[in-house]
Amino acid sequence: MVVCVAEKPSVGAYIANVLGAKQKHDGYFEGNGYQVTWTFGHLCALLDPQEYTEQWKAWSLGSLPMIPPRFSIKVSGDAGVHKQFNIIKNLIAQADEVINCGDAGQEGELIQRWVYQQAGCKCPVKRLWVNSLTEEAIRDGFRQLKDQSEYQHLYEAGLMRAIGDWLLGMNATRAYTLRYAQGVGRNRQVLSVGRVQTPTLALVVKRQAEIEHFVPRTYWELKTNYRDTIFNAQLPAEEGEYAITSLEQGEALVESIKDLPLVITSVEKKKGLEYAPKLYDLTSLQVDCNKKYSFSADKTLQLIQSLYEKRVTTYPRVDTTYLSDDIYPKVPNTLAGIKDFFPQVAPLLGLKADGKKGAGSLPKSKKVFDNKKVTDHHAIIPTGQRPEGLTAEEKKVYDLVALHFIAVFYPECEVSKTTVLAKAGEIDFKVTGREVLKPGWRTVFESVQTDKTQSAKDNSDDAENPENAEETKSLPAFVQGESGPHEPLLKEKTTTPPQYYTEATLLRAMETAGKTVADEELRDAMKENGIGRPSTRAAIIEKLYQRKYIVQQGKSLRATETGINLIHTIISPLLKSAELTGLWEKKLREIERGEYTPQQFLDELKEMTSGVVRDVKSNKAGMLCPVCRQGLIIRGNTRYGCSRWREGCTYAEPF
Repeated sequence: MVVCVAEKPSVGAYIANVLGAKQKHDGYFEGNGYQVTWTFGHLCALLDPQEYTEQWKAWSLGSLPMIPPRFSIKVSGDAGVHKQFNIIKNLIAQADEVINCGDAGQEGELIQRWVYQQAGCKCPVKRLWVNSLTEEAIRDGFRQLKDQSEYQHLYEAGLMRAIGDWLLGMNATRAYTLRYAQGVGRNRQVLSVGRVQTPTLALVVKRQAEIEHFVPRTYWELKTNYRDTIFNAQLPAEEGEYAITSLEQGEALVESIKDLPLVITSVEKKKGLEYAPKLYDLTSLQVDCNKKYSFSADKTLQLIQSLYEKRVTTYPRVDTTYLSDDIYPKVPNTLAGIKDFFPQVAPLLGLKADGKKGAGSLPKSKKVFDNKKVTDHHAIIPTGQRPEGLTAEEKKVYDLVALHFIAVFYPECEVSKTTVLAKAGEIDFKVTGREVLKPGWRTVFESVQTDKTQSAKDNSDDAENPENAEETKSLPAFVQGESGPHEPLLKEKTTTPPQYYTEATLLRAMETAGKTVADEELRDAMKENGIGRPSTRAAIIEKLYQRKYIVQQGKSLRATETGINLIHTIISPLLKSAELTGLWEKKLREIERGEYTPQQFLDELKEMTSGVVRDVKSNKAGMLCPVCRQGLIIRGNTRYGCSRWREGCTYAEPF
């Protein structure tokens, strides 16, 4: 008998139907030589500290660091979870072969492997790996089953991630709680510290501090109006400074040119192409859904997961915006499957996927199809199944995915950019304009507000850098050498602070380890160093809400006093540095590719954990003063002292 283990009951029921396992039993389906059962998320987990040794049951600094000689797992959950595990265990005990039909990703691999280990699986295990849950994809997947050993590196990466989260989370949380938390005993506040959640919180706290300590500055911009067109002065300025920093300076410049003609010195027109927005990975979909519909990252993940399980979109937990070459021949059928729902498909129907250029052929661009940019899964796209029975929210998400998929097969948008240079006296001026010559892919978005390039106000990168937004108006027909009167003017402006993070911009910051990156190509290159994975970032943000470290005001994320105090308390840069955490993520991906050994990573983990605990133990700042028992120990330049030194406390100790 072949036992198939799916990730959840609904997926198990569908796989059973495809395989012809129609007979329903308690916890599994059977038929046609198969028994199909399922897990409930994380059936197994690493042991809690006290389950390794009684010494770790009580929280004490003396027992830290907690580093088990060997990590072990247990069945974790209520009676229902234990019942389902026992069903799986009994089926596996009698199986000739097990097929892992779990979620096709790092976390899914770990969940399934732990279940098989805990169940004492002795028979061969094969892996089903599919990009969608359509009947065709599942049948293809069963024809191409691979041995479990081919996914060993994936499992090792997931295992090291889990162990890393346990080691740093358990040890750092206990260390910081015992040393710095308020209250005693059961009333002591727990300071939850995590490998990914803490640097994410640090991003929010840092941005909030930049805003609160921001000192606005007034400056002036010199412009001039010529032929109903506003030209901007190109004045030299020292790095980090504005050219006109006083009203008197600006007025003097106006006086120097107001009676002089403005001379057009150059008119340059350049034609260019604008490419369609990229296909979606999970993070970019969460970003767009937050900006357009105010969906939280977790909400978007739930919706796209539901669409995946309804078989209308492909696997969602992906971090690539590209498709593999083998998808290209299937595109015409996918487009034909959704044509009744999207009139934009009509111009693409009948085109052949032959890889040729020209009329009658479906375009194949390296910006869409690139095997080197795809590992386990490709970008999120429609499956071609009819999108029926969707909720209103699911339809919004589905439409975004479908329209982006349609748009990448349209011609590029052809534009013309005009740059006009002018001069009045010794001052140079400039204006740019842009005109759409052929809309190309933009016609896909004409009737719906989904085009990222047409929603600049909602785009986080443009919103944070409004001065970089290119003007989109057409210009009059200027001619080089023409001149005439103009109206110079001063525009008073005030520097503005950075914007509070929204879920959309925080997701981008997590993806790029805190760096502001507008360019999509560069952002793709930085994903390997992002903090967290696409599948976990929503859960991290939710965890910060739950622990009351952040709150939402409108769309803005604000750190609470508890969250701010936690970040200020943490002395280890490892725990709150997005960049360092990003480097750790890079090593996990290298393990997944077989380029870095789990043992190397585990040795580093143990060393990092010991260092974090050692730093906390050796740093006395924040502890109760041993002399007056009222003040707290504070750190000076060369020694520790009591915060009540003004009240006469004599405690002092060098370090």
